[in-house]
Amino acid sequence: MSYDVIVIGSGPGGYVAAIRASQLGLKAAIVERAELGGICLNWGCIPTKALLKSAQVYEYLLHAQDYGLKASGIDKDFSSVIKRSRGVADKMSKGVQFLMKKNKIEVIAGSGKVKPGKKIEVTSADGTVKTLEARHIILATGARSRELPSLKQDGKKIIGYREAMVLPQQPASMIVVGSGAIGSEFAYFYNAMGTKVTLIEFMPNIVPIEDEEISKALEKSFTKQGIKVMTSSEVTAADTSGANCKVTVKTPKGEEKLEAEIILSAVGITSNIENIGIEETGIITDKGKVIVNDYYQTNMPGYYAIGDIVKGPALAHVASHEAITCVEKIAGLHVEPIDYNNIPGCTYCQPEVASVGLTEKAAREKGFEIKVGKFPFSASGKASAAGNNEGFVKVIFDARYGEWLGCHMIGAGVTELISEAVAARKLETTGHEIIKSIHPHPTMSEAIMEAVAAAYGEVIHI
Repeated sequence: MSYDVIVIGSGPGGYVAAIRASQLGLKAAIVERAELGGICLNWGCIPTKALLKSAQVYEYLLHAQDYGLKASGIDKDFSSVIKRSRGVADKMSKGVQFLMKKNKIEVIAGSGKVKPGKKIEVTSADGTVKTLEARHIILATGARSRELPSLKQDGKKIIGYREAMVLPQQPASMIVVGSGAIGSEFAYFYNAMGTKVTLIEFMPNIVPIEDEEISKALEKSFTKQGIKVMTSSEVTAADTSGANCKVTVKTPKGEEKLEAEIILSAVGITSNIENIGIEETGIITDKGKVIVNDYYQTNMPGYYAIGDIVKGPALAHVASHEAITCVEKIAGLHVEPIDYNNIPGCTYCQPEVASVGLTEKAAREKGFEIKVGKFPFSASGKASAAGNNEGFVKVIFDARYGEWLGCHMIGAGVTELISEAVAARKLETTGHEIIKSIHPHPTMSEAIMEAVAAAYGEVIHI
């Protein structure tokens, strides 16, 4: 059977590519070996947010007296929390099924493998093989948990993010290795639920890609919450032979031995580019990534790649925009390449972290003369009223031309605020225009305006 576009993989890159292709009048199909929606909907972004919400509500209940309320007999049911998370994921996956039908996209179950001549070989679960043809083939096969040689995952005692979402019972203790978004979110979740958590990070700061001040603030908050944070530290060995896991950690102060029921390895991801026919089709890769141009075309005409298997931030929203850019170019529309300097990043622990653009350190290293403004949520009426005034907003401007170089936030709900900075940077807005844009009071978003005002010496409330 022949199509205009076939997509291998139905994550936030793949299913968006298929829908956009259908909207533009192209006959589209998706090849998927597991659940529709991919890792994001089923084992990543969505179910983790459900877990984190349960932890947040549990914390609210435990601190009811802070709001002048009384609550007794507060407890958690770990298996019910996991069940709710899976229910949310299932609902979202069914939503993608609906979108496939609505947009008349054929979903082909099985493992796809690209072949020369714009063909795809699909092997179904029962072993039957069929060959499909398309004018354009898009690879959107995503990624999986990366394994360290010293931390081989066995799915029981040394686990990845998938197992962390569906543990049959809550562990009494856990060591989380890696403090990026995945590691920090699970460290917060399990600690909030009552597990004794140790967070180990190889770099000098947790959430290492964030602005240093943000990283330090999150470490301080985590420590206050009861999480043991170890930076500039490396797990060199792990022994799972006993009842608990025993790990050897190389720290700045020397070697340390730790013990925990479970080790969660959250040290990044590895692209799924094996066994999908890349080599025999002649598609070029480098350092585990498929090489593409600004419109996601590979070196082989008619073959494209998007999402976690190409260079760039491995984020769902990035994959979706790459999908749209790729398909619109295929359809002959006028398309501008994505600006990878304006991609927002979010970490959904408590307090949340959100950022876009250059960190202060990166801006200085690039030679910019900068204006930096900060506004603490402790000075925000809305944050105080909400009972959560931890954190701040930090903005960075080029002193010479007024370009908004970066925006970094830590606090309650900041992942919902960062879009203002993304949109403003896209529109090449100056600090003056933000200051003169009236923000509603009382809101958390006022902190952005106040931080910008602080950069220009005009802040009112601090």
